[in-house]
Amino acid sequence: MVNKELSNGVISSFFASSSAMIFIIIYFSDGPIENAISSLFQQGKLGGLISMSALINLPLFFLGMHRRKTNFAKGVMITSIFIVFLVVILKII
Repeated sequence: MVNKELSNGVISSFFASSSAMIFIIIYFSDGPIENAISSLFQQGKLGGLISMSALINLPLFFLGMHRRKTNFAKGVMITSIFIVFLVVILKII
């Protein structure tokens, strides 16, 4: 049961972050998603977009804590920490 809640937290936060990123790209970009992502990478702004889309994890985390689903909230935090490392790697490159 613990592993199921943890994996549900990881999957839901990853899905929420990626959906927010795709929504932001679709809303602000005129071309296809692939071109927008490659353009953001070349400009060095892909890390900022990923960070902005990861803000959706905050309500998920607090919802998990409010409902006393600490393992779900831990899964959200694991994904958030993974996103932080991804942004750091993108900033270094």
